[in-house]
Amino acid sequence: MSDRILYITRKEHFNAAHKLYNPDWTREKNDEVFGKCANDNWHGHNFDLYVTIKGVPNPETGFVMDLKKLGAIIKTTVVDVIDHRNINMDVPFMKDKLASIENLAIGIWDQIEPHLDRGVQLHRVKLWETRNNYVEFFG
Repeated sequence: MSDRILYITRKEHFNAAHKLYNPDWTREKNDEVFGKCANDNWHGHNFDLYVTIKGVPNPETGFVMDLKKLGAIIKTTVVDVIDHRNINMDVPFMKDKLASIENLAIGIWDQIEPHLDRGVQLHRVKLWETRNNYVEFFG
């Protein structure tokens, strides 16, 4: 039996709207810091989510984890909750948090991690927000 650790990634996609706005600041300060992202009427993104897990492959299956199962976990805990929703208003795990991509990646991590198979570790959540911007969170 091999004790080699492998990393495997599942990609999912969702669309969501948000706005960056700190309620403790003035309108002017929010506009200065967040620019167009503080728009009162929100703005949306087509997000690509990459979830990387790590572990030792099961000798009977060759899998670190069944990727269909990982996909189902991501779908039920993240995609079904956030897809075509307003991150600021409709997503329970983002309640009372600034809806930055950084905070969203942390929230996604917290939704997925408890559901992984025993012996499997969440390694990275990578979230592409725009063609030019993404965040990686390693827990």
